[in-house]
This record gives sequence, C-alpha cells and structure tokens, in this order.
Amino acid sequence: MQTQLLIDGEWRDGSESARFDVENPATEDVIASVAAGTTEDATAACEAAAQAQVAWAATAPRERGEILRRTWQLMIDHTDELARLITLEHGKPLADARGEIAYAAEFFRWNSEEAVRIHGSLGTAPSGANRIVVHHPPVGVVVIVTPWNFPAAMITRKLAPALAAGNAAVIKPPRETPLTALRIGELLHEAGLPAGVVNIVPTMSSGAWFDAAVDHPATRMVSFTGSTEVGIVLLKRSADRVLKTVMELGGNAPFIVFDDADIEAAVQGAMVAKMRHSAETCTAANRFFVHAAVADDFTRMFAAAMSDIRIGNGFDDGVTCGPMINAKAVASINELVTAAADHGATIATGGGAVDGPGHFYPPTVLGNVRSGDDITRHEIFGPVAPVITFEDTDQVIADANDTEMGLTGYVFTRDLRRGLAVSERIQAGMIGLNRGAVSDPAAPFGGMKQSGLGREGAGEGIYEFCETQYIATDW
Repeated sequence: MQTQLLIDGEWRDGSESARFDVENPATEDVIASVAAGTTEDATAACEAAAQAQVAWAATAPRERGEILRRTWQLMIDHTDELARLITLEHGKPLADARGEIAYAAEFFRWNSEEAVRIHGSLGTAPSGANRIVVHHPPVGVVVIVTPWNFPAAMITRKLAPALAAGNAAVIKPPRETPLTALRIGELLHEAGLPAGVVNIVPTMSSGAWFDAAVDHPATRMVSFTGSTEVGIVLLKRSADRVLKTVMELGGNAPFIVFDDADIEAAVQGAMVAKMRHSAETCTAANRFFVHAAVADDFTRMFAAAMSDIRIGNGFDDGVTCGPMINAKAVASINELVTAAADHGATIATGGGAVDGPGHFYPPTVLGNVRSGDDITRHEIFGPVAPVITFEDTDQVIADANDTEMGLTGYVFTRDLRRGLAVSERIQAGMIGLNRGAVSDPAAPFGGMKQSGLGREGAGEGIYEFCETQYIATDW
C-alpha cells in the first residue's frame, strides 16, 4: 500500500515529514498513515509537471492512447485489489466498489480512443485573402481536486482526457480516501507514463495547497468535483490568474413519478437513483415528486424496498449500504430528518442514527413532505428520500426547477411523449427517463446553474482540456 507523495516519478515524504491517518468509516480503525504534502510539495509537483508536459504533448497521440489503454487493462486486472482498497477507505459495499473500478477504468479506454480524434479545421476567409487553420493544443498543467465519494472514478474522469490531450497533472486527492489515488498513480507508471506527467500530493492543508498550485505560473487549468460552496471559493481563486476551469458541483435531483408510470419500475429506479454507492453521490435523487394518484402505493413499496436494505461493513456478505464517510455526515443527515419530522413529515421507514462503531444511517423514507421544506433545499448526501405529492404537471416542473442546482433529474412515465417533453423542461444537465442511472463515459457528464461548468466524458470531455488556436496563413 503506497502512502507517500508522487512527485516527478518518485515516491517521497512531504517536505515537513508530516503524516495523517486514514480511517475505515465502517470500523473507525486507522488503516494507514499517509504523507501530508505542503505548499512546497505542491509547488514542486507543478514544476515537475511543467517540465514533463512539453515532451508529453509532443508524444504521438497514438502512443499517448496506448499508455491510457494499458492503464485501463491494468485497472481491470487489479479490480479486486482496487475494489478492496475503496471499501477499506470509503466503506461502500464491495460490489459497488467493483462497479466503480469498471466505470473508472473505462475513462482510460474511452480517452485512449479519443486521443487520436482531436480534430481541427481548415477553411478559407470570406475575403479569400487567407486560409483559416484551427487546431486544439493542450492547455498545459492541470490542477485536479477530487472528492471522497468515488476515490477512483472522480480522478480518472478528469485525468484520462487531460492526459489524452497532452496535458500534465497535479492531483490533490481527498484526505478521507487518498490510497486509491496513489495506487492508480503506480499503475500509470507501470503502463509506461513518463515521470512527472502525473503528480499526486495528498495534504492536510487544502486551502494553502490550492493557493500554491494555482499561483504556479505553469498552471493553466483547474478541474474540481465537490460541493458548490467549495467550488465557488475555488472559482474565485482561479479567477485571480484567469485559469480555465471545469467544475462538477452539487446536486438536488428531482425524481418525478407520473400517475401512468410502472410503479414497480419506478421503485426499482428510485432504489438505483437513491441508493447506489450508499447514497453518497452527487447524482442521487434528492426529492421524490409522486403523483397523488399513486403516491400511497409508491411510498409503501419504496419504504418496503428501503427497509430490506442491509447496512454494515462493505466487506460483509449481503451488505448493500455501507457507512457514511464520517460522524459529521451522520449528524448532518440526522439533523435534516429530525427537522423534517418536527415540521410534519412522517417516517415510513428508518430515521435515527445507528449506534457505532462506524458511521451508519439507516435507509429512510419520509412522507408528507412539502416542496420548499428545508430538507428539499439541501443536498442530503445520504440514504434519505423525502416524498412530495403533486397533481399538476406545470407545477411539479416549477417545483423541480426551484433550486440553484441543476445536475440530474429523473422522470418515470409510460408516455414517451410526455416523458421527453418534461425532461426538456427540467433545468438539469442530465436526465434519466425511466432509468435510475445516467452516468456513462460515452455521455457528457455535467450540470446547469450552480451544479457546474463544462462537461466530462463523451466527445466533449477531451476538448475541455484543450485550447483553440487559429492560424491565419496563405499559400
């Protein structure tokens, strides 16, 4: 298990030799002590990236792509090892962790193919005086900051297109889950990535680390996934140097069930949209709008499905919901549920934190919730589902859009015409129509409003890590 910093192809302790503990949230046991990078280490990583990036950008796209493809294969070959590492430091059930590795690895395979398909254009100026040549060089050095809920996928979704386009990267993995990131760094070098192209520097001082990284003259871009509150701070800080940014921020996804929906399918979709990866996902359904005609049936069936979930250590057989990341997360979730109950919500199942060890919260369904209640204004980031009844289509769309967030939405109906029409009116970057899962490396991932800037994945994703240069010439 690697626990040092990766800078310029070398594993080293931080400049001040400080370390921090990583905890298993299911047991509260310390599982590793990791080197804590300083501002000096962040600067050294940026310098290494700047030196390596020039040669990496000059490397043939096919060769870059082959290194990414070998990394994909290595991640697949090490699926069990990587999945166990995720479950150890994050707590999610082992089956979910294996699913994350398959998803995370696919970004390397997808972008290995995109590396050779960065297209430019050639045209003639309307005056006929010159030709217009447009191409897309890499940005340069990219600072990548990732959250703890997907220790592998949140890195690869950014890193793979960045590398495919010819950039170098400096990564700050989350303090809660740095071990998976460090292991991916090892696999990248095993696949043949040159030293210095990827640098991984965990830290205990995120703010100072970020300041040092964005102030380095070689840094030209920031790619961040995390809360909107932190994203706003990082955007303001990045503006000091007019850095290019891609931000995947918070969500408050509506899940709309119409009266003609297949209720069993809607409940199955709700379980996926709410409970994948222990409900700690930015795309998780957060507000369940259910037509009054089917609300009782949906709530009853949904509560039954949620009550059947087994919570516990992600390594244990039959567990499908692991711990929350820490005690603070449990307290925040419980506070929202308690306030909702005090405001008239009924608890159909769950409610109340579970005694430790471990940071657990039971799957919970709340009825009699009104749109606009406090719990509908927050990204819950836990296994709690507030159900709100509706009758009018226009009103439910207005309620669904009554948020500054716009990452994901879900619609269930047997009427395809209505489903598509409603989907188009929801102010979210991604919609699951009769589906509880939307993420795919081949699809553009990202949000509207305060849920983010830019897109990751698909053909669009690699161009986020490119500049556009126009050359006027004549021959």
